[in-house]
Amino acid sequence: MRTLGLIGGMSWHSTATYYRIINEVVADRLGGHASAPIALQSLDFATIRQCQVDGDWAGAGVLLGRAAQACVTGGADAVAICTNLMHKVAPAVESAVDVPLLHIGDAVAGVASSHGWTRLGILGTRWVMEESFYADRLARHGITAVVPSEPERELVDRVVFDELTQGKIVDASRAAYVDVIERLASQGAEAVVLACTEIGLLVSGPDSPLPLICSADAHARALADFSLAPEPALA
Repeated sequence: MRTLGLIGGMSWHSTATYYRIINEVVADRLGGHASAPIALQSLDFATIRQCQVDGDWAGAGVLLGRAAQACVTGGADAVAICTNLMHKVAPAVESAVDVPLLHIGDAVAGVASSHGWTRLGILGTRWVMEESFYADRLARHGITAVVPSEPERELVDRVVFDELTQGKIVDASRAAYVDVIERLASQGAEAVVLACTEIGLLVSGPDSPLPLICSADAHARALADFSLAPEPALA
């Protein structure tokens, strides 16, 4: 197997989900005591969150770039950022290492394409919903992003940072998210991306009026596929 470099801790709750899913996939395919070789850098989310609040994306890029380098030093054959929002600094991470960055947007698009969905609702932090870096990545795969209204974006973002990234699961917030999903359906969304890796802890398939793509699940499974794939032949 190839070694995965995980840049996590943003938050640790979703990083734990990545670790579990990757190893479940590997164990299921290989059997026995098999588990994935992983080099993990778990950052202090308080530091990253302050960068977000301050708008210090250059500083955040430096921190994630260093984490990626540490993963490579630990033997990683590819690196992955275990969060949607911090893909805002994906170019800085890519430039810091000489191994591939396995992008969460590509994993999400792979799931959507397998179902023939080309119009996806996006639930995530306000940067993911409002800026172009996430929608542009989906657009590379022929997928259009549909986002909630401004008051709904504020609600979704607040729940992420005031509750989910602190491990709080609130029933009223689940109901509010379902209302937002219903309105995304009215805007023509065929499915909804849980484009914050913690949202899957709050909303699951039985709750939703639309099919859901859990970005953490999609990304972790794509990472397991990479780890299990044969090394490419040398020219």
